[in-house]
Amino acid sequence: MNEMVTIPREEYDRLQAAAEDLADLQSYDRAKAALAAGEEELVPLDFVNRLLNGENTLRVYRDLRGLTQAALAEKSGVSRVTVAEIETGRKQGSVTTLRALASALDVTLDDLAD
Repeated sequence: MNEMVTIPREEYDRLQAAAEDLADLQSYDRAKAALAAGEEELVPLDFVNRLLNGENTLRVYRDLRGLTQAALAEKSGVSRVTVAEIETGRKQGSVTTLRALASALDVTLDDLAD
């Protein structure tokens, strides 16, 4: 048979809050470690706002990396016209094209998904 312990509700709530605080601290420590290891990066608020406001993700990440369309095209092996067409929404870009652009921008393919 299972052993049972009865504690006052106040004590249970305090223990529950302490467990949640510990989980938050552990998440924070993991995030800081990932940043320190270069596995994650911080994105400045103005770029986050541009993404949240629906601006083309390719354009936002290109600007974040400080690249022109021509520089991104050269780095990715994708034509500058294709980069421009994807940024303006005239083309979606094939998976192969988006993968090359994501690699050149050092982001995941999912990061470029609108």
